[in-house]
Amino acid sequence: MGRANAGKTTILQRVCNTTDNPKITDGRGNKIERAIVRGTLERGHHRIEHELVFSSNPGFVFHDSCGFEAGSARQFDEMKNFVVDRAVTGTLKERIHAIWFCIPMTDYHRMVTAAEQKFFNECDTGHVPVIVLLTKTEALHDLAMEELSDDGLAVGEAQEKAAEKERELLQRWLAHIKRELEKCKFPPKAYVSVQKMHEEGADCTRLVECTTIAVNEEGLQRLLVSTQQSSVALCIEYAVKKTLIPKMELGIKDRFWVNVKDFERELLRWFPSEYQKVGDSVIWWQGW
Repeated sequence: MGRANAGKTTILQRVCNTTDNPKITDGRGNKIERAIVRGTLERGHHRIEHELVFSSNPGFVFHDSCGFEAGSARQFDEMKNFVVDRAVTGTLKERIHAIWFCIPMTDYHRMVTAAEQKFFNECDTGHVPVIVLLTKTEALHDLAMEELSDDGLAVGEAQEKAAEKERELLQRWLAHIKRELEKCKFPPKAYVSVQKMHEEGADCTRLVECTTIAVNEEGLQRLLVSTQQSSVALCIEYAVKKTLIPKMELGIKDRFWVNVKDFERELLRWFPSEYQKVGDSVIWWQGW
């Protein structure tokens, strides 16, 4: 969720490694017609209860809000009621597990809006983490060039120093956003920046990793890590950290009680389903 034109749908496409539009249903399994889907995506008009699923990765179910900074009180209340209700529902299928709140760096001149302060002051998401995404950070390039030019640098020299200046500007705006949102009653759990999400193959690893840490519940972490397709390295990291290392820390006597087949299945649960469809295999541990 977040502002209009913050790149929300584009981020979902990158996470699911596709350029296709999602299949949208009304939450009861009824498909929304393609013409309506195309129109709502282009205009940024969404009903938050609608479910967005990409065929490239059907394990993720997304809900996309409209850009409510210019919306009516009714739209905000609908979003708030949905978030609060779905955060505490006892039905796993209907529960939301994380919220990505997008703030585009194309709007660096208005870092935190009244609508965003309203959200973080009024929306108690309980155990569901809200992660602020600083999107379209590549837009800081022009500002970096402008500031370097004001410092007296020639164009060529400014180009050489632009990347470093962009990082400096990003850290400056991030610090400002944190200061403002940490004053709110329900501040975000984490912050992460993403860039060039409009480019096919853009790296979403940091976003997925940040979300995994923020979820902070092993069952949900396993579900997220095994569903994402952007980083096998992340699957390996969590399989080692959450499954392998605890077993390696067992005493020699206790290791003999570990069922190797069960241990194999525990490791593979951190990986996408295609990795779990394996035949007989051998797991060998040094020191066993």
